[in-house]
Amino acid sequence: MGRDQQAGAAAAHREKVKLFMGVLALQFLLAGFHIVSRAALNMGISKLVFIVYRNVISLALLAPFAYFLEKKDRPPLTFSLLAEFFVLALIGITANQGFYLLGLYHLSPTYASAIQNMVPAITFVLAAVLRLEQVDLGRRHGVAKVVGTVVSIGGATVITLYKGLPLFSHNLHVQAVLSWTSGSPIFNWTLGCVFILGHCLSWSGWMVLQVPVLKRYPARLSVISLTCVFGLLQFLVITAVFQPVQTVAVAVMAAIILGDQLYTGGIIGAVLIVIGLYFVLWGKSEEKKTRSQDPEMARHLLGEDGGEADKDQQVSTAVLA
Repeated sequence: MGRDQQAGAAAAHREKVKLFMGVLALQFLLAGFHIVSRAALNMGISKLVFIVYRNVISLALLAPFAYFLEKKDRPPLTFSLLAEFFVLALIGITANQGFYLLGLYHLSPTYASAIQNMVPAITFVLAAVLRLEQVDLGRRHGVAKVVGTVVSIGGATVITLYKGLPLFSHNLHVQAVLSWTSGSPIFNWTLGCVFILGHCLSWSGWMVLQVPVLKRYPARLSVISLTCVFGLLQFLVITAVFQPVQTVAVAVMAAIILGDQLYTGGIIGAVLIVIGLYFVLWGKSEEKKTRSQDPEMARHLLGEDGGEADKDQQVSTAVLA
């Protein structure tokens, strides 16, 4: 029995290591996406065309898996569901990705990534307003989530309103090797921050609004695929614990590849956002521990029928995403 327990513990440890490495690799890939997106904008690619291509590729990759893997789980489509998918696409693709590229055009990739750390805090606020998330100010985890949200918003405000002095006096841009990435876009600090904040708000709203849709239509891959379809239609008519790793990676890549300058105001704001992020995440973790140790509290907060438990679990996933 002892050997079986040791073998099970070793297997669980290996799975955790794989998960850790996978999430870490994902953050570096997302950091690379920031740099590639900015380089594409510097080269003059249309923002709308960029988003259309991005979602065409996503749809082409996801649709076959959604069709074959969710054949038995996919409920019939109704007009109300199609309308909800349209709204999800409007918020999660049209507004989300549109605001992101507009912000990235006016702002450094480093600060775009830094402001994105606000997404869990914004998601928490939206979920609380819609009563999908419980806020218990009488406990530490409730206070931590509120404090983290306030600190994150404060950090974003600092980045938006205070640029500060350059952190480096020299340029790290490797002009001779990567001159193709350079360009002369119109930088507007405050406008870029506002666009990125709009991107974060859209992203958070998209995650929160997915909760009721997934309860009615639990085929996740199909939901994403249909959202991509409506997002493409809208753009053709028009012609979010490892997120800070992405910010650091983007800062290094942008300084070396794109020659972006770092400013003290941006650094201060980014640090505040990351601190607020971890307050929110710690509050969510403590809340889960408290509920697992106190069945009466869980029953009171989640409801007797257990239906609220599924809803809270989905929102928790969104907040931690």
